[in-house]
Amino acid sequence: MNRREAISQVSWILGGTIIGSSIFLEYGCKSSPEQKLLFFDQKTIDLLNEIGETILPQTSTPGAKEAKVGQFMDIMVKDCYTKEHQEIFLEGIKSLDRECKTKTGKVFMDSSAQERTSFLTALDTQQKAYMDTKKAEEPPHYFRMMKELTLLGFFTSEIGSTKALRYVETPGSFDGDVPYKKGDRAWANA
Repeated sequence: MNRREAISQVSWILGGTIIGSSIFLEYGCKSSPEQKLLFFDQKTIDLLNEIGETILPQTSTPGAKEAKVGQFMDIMVKDCYTKEHQEIFLEGIKSLDRECKTKTGKVFMDSSAQERTSFLTALDTQQKAYMDTKKAEEPPHYFRMMKELTLLGFFTSEIGSTKALRYVETPGSFDGDVPYKKGDRAWANA
């Protein structure tokens, strides 16, 4: 039996995983400068990027907008959220703009950085109070979902894990006693 026949037989045994993985690698892992939007339109992605940037602004490290958290949220809401949570998220986006206009006189995108921070801080206080009193079967607050996705999207992105966290591409052995100096960045989980 030659190598090609052996690989073919193994792929049948594994249920086509070898063939499937090669197709996935060929088509699924190619990055293109233009990523297709799955759930939101570009205006909503821009809004989510700005919300993310207000939560995690650029300082000496990149901000959430540079990590493209809006595109990350697009994928996560489409692929990982239930229909009920998708609807809460979509209604939350509309609600966020309505509430911002009521409080600042402007929609979120037209507000200044200070107005955005003040508004999201008040909204965060509101969501914390809701989450503390909600019953287990009740859905989460929409801003809680946005904030969690912002943090997850940023810290799991290449930019977040290499620029905001310390990162070792190929880790060595486990060392449970690493010295810490005040101001050191946390380690990325890769």
